[in-house]
Amino acid sequence: MTSTLIVPAIAAGTVLVSPEGLSFWGGVDPATGTVIDAHHPLRGASLAGTILMMPTSRGSCTGSGVLLELALNGHAPAALVFREGEDILTLGALIAGKMFARPLAVVRLDPADYDTLAATPTAEIGADRMVAGGREIPLAPLDPAGLALSDTDQAMLGGAEGPAARLAMEVIAVMAAAQGAERLTDITRAHIDGCIYASPANLTFAEAVADMGATIRVPTTMNAISVDYANWRTQGTPEAFGAPAARLADAYVRMGAQPTFTCAPYTLGGPPERDEPIAWAESNAVVYANSVLGARTVKHPDFLDLFIALTGRAPLAGVYRDADRAPRRVIRVALPAAFDDALWPMLGWLVGRLAPDRIPLVEGLEATAPSADDLKAFCAAFATTSAAPMLHIAGVTPEADLAPIAGAETVDVTPADIAGVWREFNGGDHEGGNDSDGPIDLVAFGSPHFSLAECRALAGLVAGKLCHPHTSAIVTLGHHALSGARCDGTLAILQAAGIKVVPDLCWCSISEPVFPPDARTVMTNSGKYAHYGPGLSGRTVRFGSLAACADAAVSGTRRPGLPHWLADAETAGT
Repeated sequence: MTSTLIVPAIAAGTVLVSPEGLSFWGGVDPATGTVIDAHHPLRGASLAGTILMMPTSRGSCTGSGVLLELALNGHAPAALVFREGEDILTLGALIAGKMFARPLAVVRLDPADYDTLAATPTAEIGADRMVAGGREIPLAPLDPAGLALSDTDQAMLGGAEGPAARLAMEVIAVMAAAQGAERLTDITRAHIDGCIYASPANLTFAEAVADMGATIRVPTTMNAISVDYANWRTQGTPEAFGAPAARLADAYVRMGAQPTFTCAPYTLGGPPERDEPIAWAESNAVVYANSVLGARTVKHPDFLDLFIALTGRAPLAGVYRDADRAPRRVIRVALPAAFDDALWPMLGWLVGRLAPDRIPLVEGLEATAPSADDLKAFCAAFATTSAAPMLHIAGVTPEADLAPIAGAETVDVTPADIAGVWREFNGGDHEGGNDSDGPIDLVAFGSPHFSLAECRALAGLVAGKLCHPHTSAIVTLGHHALSGARCDGTLAILQAAGIKVVPDLCWCSISEPVFPPDARTVMTNSGKYAHYGPGLSGRTVRFGSLAACADAAVSGTRRPGLPHWLADAETAGT
């Protein structure tokens, strides 16, 4: 492998080494560049002006928008250095320089050069080399000229279909070269993640492209946005936040995207079919589409999702190709004798930790028959801790019979390991291990968006009951699920119990006052929100099963400690 200058820029600074990947969305404050991920070893560190090193990024596709905001407000790293392939932050850096004249270097080093830099306190990056510890590391420039383009691609690149399509094709060509693609491929549909108002940069970008006359070419759905589009004013959302968040959604609709406003597009009618080439962003949706549906999509970063939708073309790289879908690590799970739905997000999060940069094959779940919602929870939690765009579950997912690559490692998971995740989600080291009983101010359901089946299950748990007067409970979901819940009476049951049901936004994009300002302790059944919630909300977050969360909403408190099924399994050592 040759060390490569992926995005050129002159840079110098202190070297900051992260031993693991970091999701900039939910992990970094876009206003300051400070790491806010409560589970990350760099928590509290400032990234501003550093030469930031990590094996690769992980987590949310929205990280590209966070990096763009940091570049625009002056709090970005001076450079990003990776050891492996990386798309999300690379794309943000590319857009910062190409569209807004805020260059930020991105380098991919071979393992030996990476280790050299990691042991050096400062470094400088020039036009064709890096200087670290008195040693010069040559950097080969990225060359997209070898990409084989169709006549239509060439026409767009030449401006025949307008400036937006030309810009889109220019960026796609650079990203294709970075991914090692030799050509592009047609895609049938897209899903836009960049419609979340993660920062003003997302709006600046979207309106700039829309003002070029951009027109989406393929059916394109939209992710959850940052406000309840129709009701944000009556909910008391400040104009300074609600107006730009709504304008951001409007910009994508103006370009031709469908206002679906859900982070679970696989629950919409007519989901992608097996082997269908699609272009989705939103990390949980990508993992679910590849793993559970058997569709094909790279985890496209924000901004690239739009450019692919504008052209109908994506780099033919990664898991679009058969060979790149094979498992590269085997994880053998010894299940407890009994378990509830809390197992799935915990196990997904743990599998991601054990396979942070490669596709795993999970064994030991063959007899479990997980539901679509169990798999949704698994995939979403996996996507918070792993950069991989998919996983396989033996006996469950459609491509689990793919043979692992030669030399793939095998890792064992015990009930004690799962119990460790429970403790991490319920305090862990970042909160002094405090898992005591106490009041629950808010119960958060719907990260990713609740399905109609989940709404019905929750309604069955709270029917005839009332939420505690000091505890709020909120379900976030898409309009398709809301419509179904309204038609079959489920919505009436939830509302009679005092549960608020809010469409369009999701827990990773919610803000005050929809998020109750006085709430200090939040409980959730989502592994994704258990991971991101402490950093995003600044609150204490606790985790439990759907039934435990429903009980907390009604009682106003939670039962501390491991659930009985996990405590029994840990004690038995089975």
